[in-house]
Amino acid sequence: MSRVPGWLGRVGIRLTEMGQRWEERRAEAERAHGAPEPEPEESARAAGSPPYARDVPVRTRPDPAQAVPWGMRVAAEAGWRLLVLAGTLWVLMRVISAVQLVVLAFVAALLITAMLQPTVARLRRYGVPRGPATAMTAILGFVVMGLIGWFVTWQVMENIDNLSDQVQDGIDELRRWLLDSPFHVTDKQINDIAENLREAVGANTDQITTAGLEGVTVVVETLTGILLAVFSTLFLLYDGRRIWEWTLKLVPAAARPGVAGAGPRAWQTLTAYVRGTVIVALIDAIFIGLGIYFLDVPMAVPLAVFIFLGAFIPLVGAVISGALAVVVALVTQGVFTAVMTLVVVLAVQQIEGHILQPFILGRAVRVHPLAVVLSVAAGGMVAGIGGAVVAVPLVAVTNTVVGYLRAYSHERVLRQSPRPHGATASDASPAAPTDPPAPAG
Repeated sequence: MSRVPGWLGRVGIRLTEMGQRWEERRAEAERAHGAPEPEPEESARAAGSPPYARDVPVRTRPDPAQAVPWGMRVAAEAGWRLLVLAGTLWVLMRVISAVQLVVLAFVAALLITAMLQPTVARLRRYGVPRGPATAMTAILGFVVMGLIGWFVTWQVMENIDNLSDQVQDGIDELRRWLLDSPFHVTDKQINDIAENLREAVGANTDQITTAGLEGVTVVVETLTGILLAVFSTLFLLYDGRRIWEWTLKLVPAAARPGVAGAGPRAWQTLTAYVRGTVIVALIDAIFIGLGIYFLDVPMAVPLAVFIFLGAFIPLVGAVISGALAVVVALVTQGVFTAVMTLVVVLAVQQIEGHILQPFILGRAVRVHPLAVVLSVAAGGMVAGIGGAVVAVPLVAVTNTVVGYLRAYSHERVLRQSPRPHGATASDASPAAPTDPPAPAG
């Protein structure tokens, strides 16, 4: 009985060794014939995993970014960048609105400096020192602008009594014309319209009084803006180059060469725009003023000056100033004179828009009419008349700066890219981009 367990033990050991050798040979045969790897479930079962783990299949989840369509990912990337830009623009507009007076005064100083700076440069070339050249130019420019304002005020005050009588006579004549016209307008309808106008004025008396009181604040702010513009103009004329060099130090070093090249081109565009607009506005004022003067329209000189000032607001200013001249001719001289005034205004503005502006301003400062209308509307909504005046030159300067920076970036990429070698190097190398065209003037 004592030998049986030992014999059975040896048989068990032999069977175990034979099973191991058989498993090894089968594994070698599978590897030799390229058999697939065991499934995860079999590996887990061989490793002795618990039953609940062997029943759950193992699945790999895809990357969430790969599950989003490509178009949606591009739209999301562009969307949040647009939101950042919109937020930045909104904050910038809020800041400008908070310091609107200072911004408008400085922009007006830039426009005046662009108009006067060529005179300072010409005096410097003649050997006049910088200080006297700046003082002479500034004094002459401000004296001329002050004389124009005084002349307009004097003409209005001298002709206001005569104009009121002529307006009353014109209203009576217009009333008779409406009664005899084929529109079948009755005297009762005209009286009702006049009564409604008087009631509207009487109902809004408080608002008119409040506007008059607010006018005092407007006058104070206007005088403050004028003083700021005068001082800014003096410093820009005298020390404009050093101010620009100090401004460049605020720009990051990587972007400084591009900004340094874009600055002079932007200034050339602004100078060309201001000088060209002044010449075009002067031509409009002279010829339209002569036309309404020979048509015996009262206050021809103040109307001509108003037309000159209105030309600084492209499209909109010309329409408003021309409409004012037509209305004055209608209520003072009658329908025929008003029609002739409209013909004169349209003829001069058509010549100015199709011949003078392309020739004087040049292609460098041309802006599409849609961009002009939208920029004037946006500038007027943000900062009133001052914003409408500075909107178009701002768009023209921005267009020049963006065009130059795009060309500069393209040229920089071509300069840094490796050039091909061999016989085909001249055929494969791209042509170097040229600078944007220099503005007129």
